[in-house]
Amino acid sequence: DNSVVTDFCRLNSIDLVVVGPEAPLCDGLADVLEKHDIPCFGPIAALARLEGSKLFAKQIMRKVGIPTADFQILDAGSDIDTALNDYSSDPWVIKRDVLAGGKGVVVTSDFDEARVFIAESIASDGKVLLEEFLPGEEASMLVVMDGSDFVCLPPSQDHKRAYDGDNGPNTGGMGAYCPAPVVTESVHRKVVARIVKPMFEYLSSLSIPYRGVLYVGLMITDSGDPNVVEFNVRFGDPECQITLPLIETDLFEVLSKTSRDQLSQIDVQFHQAHALTIVLASEGYPSKPIKDRTITGLELTVPNVEMDSSWVNFAGVKLDSDGVLSSGGRVLSCSAMADNLNSAAKLAYDLISTIHLEGSFYRTDIGGKAL
Repeated sequence: DNSVVTDFCRLNSIDLVVVGPEAPLCDGLADVLEKHDIPCFGPIAALARLEGSKLFAKQIMRKVGIPTADFQILDAGSDIDTALNDYSSDPWVIKRDVLAGGKGVVVTSDFDEARVFIAESIASDGKVLLEEFLPGEEASMLVVMDGSDFVCLPPSQDHKRAYDGDNGPNTGGMGAYCPAPVVTESVHRKVVARIVKPMFEYLSSLSIPYRGVLYVGLMITDSGDPNVVEFNVRFGDPECQITLPLIETDLFEVLSKTSRDQLSQIDVQFHQAHALTIVLASEGYPSKPIKDRTITGLELTVPNVEMDSSWVNFAGVKLDSDGVLSSGGRVLSCSAMADNLNSAAKLAYDLISTIHLEGSFYRTDIGGKAL
């Protein structure tokens, strides 16, 4: 309820609101805060559609000239079989045009599975996007921007599949590491020149500019050319857990300045370090996670995030008289920061091995492509 948030901010003289999830942004929370002169880190609803609508994002990419996969819009009048046959290079990439908690995309080589998902998406949403498949390696770049400037955080790499070796169903993310070596200096320059700078120039020219973080999901081709897979309008999970600790500049200052179009007034510095995070998931995740199981081995203290340290980020967790219980699919993540990726991985895996949740699982190969 946007009015409840606004009333709380006014009653308690809140200096800054940082909106985490995408749903409140798409629902106009930043717009309401803007009207009441309450600084907000997060875009207005019209720009939050970059995540809320895959079609809107594609239209903006076409308008601005951002490299991305070719696509078709399918609706109730479309011939699904013909559309699938138009893209001979399977697998097919199918995206719902609604917020789906990071699980609205199907990548499949199974014709029947593709047809069924398209039909179901059209029935529930009215339309669906069928995309050309882009081969390559994925990476993510979080870009803090406002009307005055932009700052690229170190590139990271997420692990979307549930199981080791990139097997199993897609998830909201099973772990990540940063920086990702697939984003070489050459690739980084291309990302900034071809994607980040054009998007910044467009978004900063609007009457109310984009104020927040733009998550750029990338596909890097074998030739080193970046394409945009998706935009998100908030810090990604689990990328957030390993990019924010690498910011050496005071985080509140970065977020606060951005909310006021003053990002250009500060020089954002980063630790020369590596970070890695591993997600602990409930049994049955992602389809039917089993909840309300006891978690042991936790230290319920505020972590001191520093070099050569590890810490727990809580997610699907709740407290009751029985102790700490799981309450979601992705329960928590164990993160670490060190001067090299091997050390960060060891710290994170050592920590997660001490935490016990019946039936839970985690990937043992996070960061494997870079190690």
